[in-house]
Amino acid sequence: MKQAGVSSILVAVVLLAGVLAQAQQSKKLPRIGYLSSRDRASDSSRADAILLGLRELGYIDGQNIAIEYRYADGKRERFPDLAAEMVRLKVDVIVVVGGDALVRPVMNATKTIPIIMTGGGADPVAAGLIQSLAHPGGNVTGITSLVVDLSGKRLELFKEAIPKLTRVAVLYEPTNPSSVSEVKELLPAVARALRLTLQNWEVRTAHDFDRVLGSIGKQRPDGLYVSPGALINTN
Repeated sequence: MKQAGVSSILVAVVLLAGVLAQAQQSKKLPRIGYLSSRDRASDSSRADAILLGLRELGYIDGQNIAIEYRYADGKRERFPDLAAEMVRLKVDVIVVVGGDALVRPVMNATKTIPIIMTGGGADPVAAGLIQSLAHPGGNVTGITSLVVDLSGKRLELFKEAIPKLTRVAVLYEPTNPSSVSEVKELLPAVARALRLTLQNWEVRTAHDFDRVLGSIGKQRPDGLYVSPGALINTN
């Protein structure tokens, strides 16, 4: 496990290369399953970067590897079916773009195919995806940005940037364990120290955004804090 950042794509490519090297020993065309919570257009920069990284290592789609792309278009209910489809395709490795909300259905679908997560802001240990950062165990590895661990610092910086900040609206996904932990446990302690009042707002589906943001606007908070998640990142 490594911390995500500018090098996140490079780490994913290196991990992929290791799996592909093993797959090539069987003298079959290695297949990569690429599963994203986003739509094809909004995910293109990440997908293209991985494709370029693989090409630089000598892996070219359609020549010595095959890549199966699947996109959930921000719809959580599609995750289990897309994960099951990847297993049916008998890919050699599954690259997951979308955090623990998408990694979990893939884990439920296979205990043997290697799963590479590309970072979604979650604590994969707390989310139950791996045993530890040093020794993931199971078939899941990859990178995580550990965004939640820095939530308190971000709130402190928010207050420094806007000294008059007193009321902060917090947008989060109640179905995302890391977001719930951040909003319910980590942020309140920091907010008390900074004398901030937090107003929590939930979004469960893409259809919630217009309504929730409209309600937040009527409340006129001093600022908006957004907890990352697959749904929020997509929209």
